[in-house]
Amino acid sequence: MKTILKDTITSIGATIVFAVVLCGLYPLLIWGVGQLLFPHQANGSLIESADRKIVGSSWLGQPFSSDKYFIPRPSAAGNGYDAANSSGSNLGPTSKKLINGTTKTTAIIAKEGAEPTQGPDVVDYDGVKLRVIGYCEQNGIAYQLLQEGKVIDPKTYKTEKGDYDQVKLITAFNDDNKPLTVKAAVPIPGDAVTASGSGLDPHISVKNAMLQLPRVAKTRSLSEEQVRELVNQNTDGPSLGILGEAGVNVVKLNLALDHLAGK
Repeated sequence: MKTILKDTITSIGATIVFAVVLCGLYPLLIWGVGQLLFPHQANGSLIESADRKIVGSSWLGQPFSSDKYFIPRPSAAGNGYDAANSSGSNLGPTSKKLINGTTKTTAIIAKEGAEPTQGPDVVDYDGVKLRVIGYCEQNGIAYQLLQEGKVIDPKTYKTEKGDYDQVKLITAFNDDNKPLTVKAAVPIPGDAVTASGSGLDPHISVKNAMLQLPRVAKTRSLSEEQVRELVNQNTDGPSLGILGEAGVNVVKLNLALDHLAGK
């Protein structure tokens, strides 16, 4: 009985000691070291605008779509760059869905209690080929639509308004007999048409940035040299100087462009 009581007291005492050390003192020590040696990183690497407002973090990407900005890579985090829903697409490089995209059929309910009827097909997942077309269109890069080695007139897949019928394109991409393909005049960087594993990567490759540079410079009425200088200033080198490749931080770069325009 005495042994059981002694062991119980020892266990309770050890639990209290470890709780104080591991749940109190150790986290406090790490927090203190972080605040002392790396205060900027320890507090989220926050980015402030010219008027001292917090506009984001240098480690979290944000969506941009305007031609006056550099466009980040696609994101599979929620509806795009949702920091509370970090995720990748979980699609491998040989996935037909990733490459060609997919469509889905919608349902229309005319009135309450009525049986739903089949509605129009819509894009379920855009895919790399469709993204290549969008990237080329936005950045003025020539490309061709090919089917069985023959060049196809883009008007074949456009609406009366002149926009691409994305459902029609994706259907043609997935044609097992005569698949439609896209060939750009220059190699399109992989990060321009695929999402990162987290969906929150703020960086794009230097090559991706260089292909977007003429568009941004023209839209902002800046010289390409001015924009290139900002790209260089916001390019992070490989980790530890040897791991990975250099990357351009899109959030910081676009903020720098806005700051330049405000001068």
